[in-house]
Amino acid sequence: MNDLAAVVDVHPSAADAIPGLHPTLRAGKVNLLGPFEVPGLQPRLVRLYLPKEYRRQEEPRLVLYMFDGQNMFDDAPSFSGGWHIDEAVERLARTRRPVPVVVGIDHAGPRRIRELSPFPFEGEPGQIESLLDWLTGELMPALAAELHLATGPLGAIVGGSSMGGLAALYAHFRHPEAFGGALSMSPSLWIGQRAIFQWIAAQPLPPVSRIYLDCGAREGRGSVLPMVAAMAALLSDRGYDADRLVWRPDPRGVHNEASWRRRLPKALRFLYGPGETGAPSARSGGVIPRPRV
Repeated sequence: MNDLAAVVDVHPSAADAIPGLHPTLRAGKVNLLGPFEVPGLQPRLVRLYLPKEYRRQEEPRLVLYMFDGQNMFDDAPSFSGGWHIDEAVERLARTRRPVPVVVGIDHAGPRRIRELSPFPFEGEPGQIESLLDWLTGELMPALAAELHLATGPLGAIVGGSSMGGLAALYAHFRHPEAFGGALSMSPSLWIGQRAIFQWIAAQPLPPVSRIYLDCGAREGRGSVLPMVAAMAALLSDRGYDADRLVWRPDPRGVHNEASWRRRLPKALRFLYGPGETGAPSARSGGVIPRPRV
């Protein structure tokens, strides 16, 4: 798949480029869109997977937005192999769960840590607000209108790993009106001297929320797992039960795509599985239940 350097036409905005795009997109394939200008950040590609049985005229489709789009699909653009998330979401159909559209948002290479960070890093401020402003204010509305996607927290989940896992957790609490859940694998909770703990503790509980957290026991010589376990405990103390939160320590997990790819199917089954509202339904959006407070 082509990378950013191979794409010469930079679209000024997703809102200008996406309308009318639907007839050119292929279901069952990863479609490469952009690159798009992102105010305050570098231009980037968006990788869009439409499920094999996607039809524009059907009821609104659920959406999974993933950071680090280069890693989400095939092996070529990824540092150490892709997640093959397109294959993973298709397997949901066998379990009678809805199959979401997947939107992978590419990172900006050397600036990745800063643009995915909510907190200062190495003396520079985090830039995630600029990325989330563009994502929620421009890309999501444009895709929803063009592809008949569900909007609001019952329609969208945000996910990622490492810095993307931190960004997903932050995005869910920062924009509960847009994201009803977070897939957070091996999140970099140490950024900003673990500032995410105090920040989340001070936030109102999202009215719609389901969170998947995991970490490998072999990450950071065992230093990362206790931090993620502490985040799971914080959420549990705030009222998240087993229907709203899965915390999965992985005894053989390391900090790489192979571990995240292996754990992905279980994460998806939880996030798109039944909750208190009953069996999931793309029509009703009843995938993510309301947390107790």
